[in-house]
Formats: sequence, C-alpha cells, structure tokens
Amino acid sequence: MKKPGVLIISHGSQEQIWVDSVDDAIAQLNLPEAMPVEAGFLELVEGRLIQDGIDRLEAQGVTDLLVVPLFVSSGSTHVDEIEYAIGAKDAPERETDLEPFHVTAKVHFGYPVDNDPDIAVMVWDKVKSLSQKPEQETILLVGHGSIRDGFRQRWEAGIASLAERVREVSGVAHTDYALLNPESVYDKAKYWSEERGSRVIVAPLFLSAGYFTMNVIPERLKDLNYAYSGETLLPHSLLGQWLERQIRILLDQCHATEV
Repeated sequence: MKKPGVLIISHGSQEQIWVDSVDDAIAQLNLPEAMPVEAGFLELVEGRLIQDGIDRLEAQGVTDLLVVPLFVSSGSTHVDEIEYAIGAKDAPERETDLEPFHVTAKVHFGYPVDNDPDIAVMVWDKVKSLSQKPEQETILLVGHGSIRDGFRQRWEAGIASLAERVREVSGVAHTDYALLNPESVYDKAKYWSEERGSRVIVAPLFLSAGYFTMNVIPERLKDLNYAYSGETLLPHSLLGQWLERQIRILLDQCHATEV
C-alpha cells in the first residue's frame, strides 16, 4: 500500500520571514487524506535540511516522496544537483559536492517555477505599486541566470516566457528580461530607458530578499533611471496555489505507477 508524502525543497534563507512564508503556505495546503508535508532546505536553516525532511517523512511510513523544487528556474544548477542527490536521476549534468541523500522511498520529482501563470501574477503584484502610466512602461525581469551551457538556455527560455505572461497580466507596453549571469542587466535597462524612452520598472525574479536583490542589482543599474522596490516573490498568497498544483501532478504520477 502506497503512502505518499510531500517534500518541498528550496535553497533556504537567513531571513525568518521567508522561511515563515513557506511554512504558512504549507499549513494552508488542501491535500487528500492528511498527507504529510515537510519543507527541506539546501542550506541555512538548521534542523530543517533536505535529509531532515526525508527522515521525518520516512519515519511516518511514507513510501513515495513527491518532491517539489521551489526554485525560480529549471536552469538552476541547484535543481540539477538535488535531483541527482535525491535519486531522481542517475547523474548530475555538472559536478557537484552534494552527497547523495539516504532515501528508501520512491522519488517523484517535480518542476521549478519557470513560466507558471501564478508566478506572473505574483511578479506583477510585487511591482504594480510602482506603475504610473502602463502604456509608457517596461517591466524588466531580472534573474540570477547561469553561465553554464545548457543551464543558461533553460534560464532564458523560462524567464522570456514568464516576461510575456507578465505583459499580458499587467497591461504595460513592454516586458523584457535580463540576467546577472551572463550580465545583461545594465544594457537591457539602458536600452529601454534611453533608446526606447520607456519608464523601466525592475522586477527581481528571486524568491527571497538578500545580497543579490539588495546589493548586486542596484549596483548593476548604477547611474540609470529606473523604478525598483527590491520586493521579491515571497511572501505571497499564491505560493500555496502553485504548490498544490505541483503536488497534485506528482500525486497523479504516483498513482499511475500503482500496480
């Protein structure tokens, strides 16, 4: 008899409000049969790392782990190494120091945020207070990105598609994206502001506030005209909705393999 349990994996943050926002979303999930759910963090959250989450679920008799990677892009190298370390694929696409986890349950691995419609709404919600005349504005999504071949292309595909969804949701004249790696933030912001005469609103595509949103992005935009609040995707009420949908997809996959 299968007993599925949910493991939501994210990077982790030193900001307690971010950890709380994940916990709050989990507390409000509407899942069948009181399915056990744990949040596991790659680092920074003592006592709640990925192995801790696996152990707690398996101690409750979980036979099938429904793993939701709470990352903004499938181009993240962290997603690749976690998928390998948790046993969802035989080898990582690049070298990793992450040791394989001890897992007895069967693993069903999901997908990161990428271009999900709910995330587009979250992006707009976080920057719409900055909008003044949508018909004259460009929302520039800024993501971490990757310099590694294969990963970079996944980053670009996901964030480009998400930018288009944001344009549809927001009604602004234009949306575009830029990455910190490889660097395109300054050039993109300058193009829209100075060459196209658009008012640029910068939207950081990060789950939580930190060094990149508070220091790196403003530094890259130095001497340019733009609007920026630094607000990240979390906390947001739609996170729970996104998680629920991912979990139900994995649950269907789990039941489909039942003999």
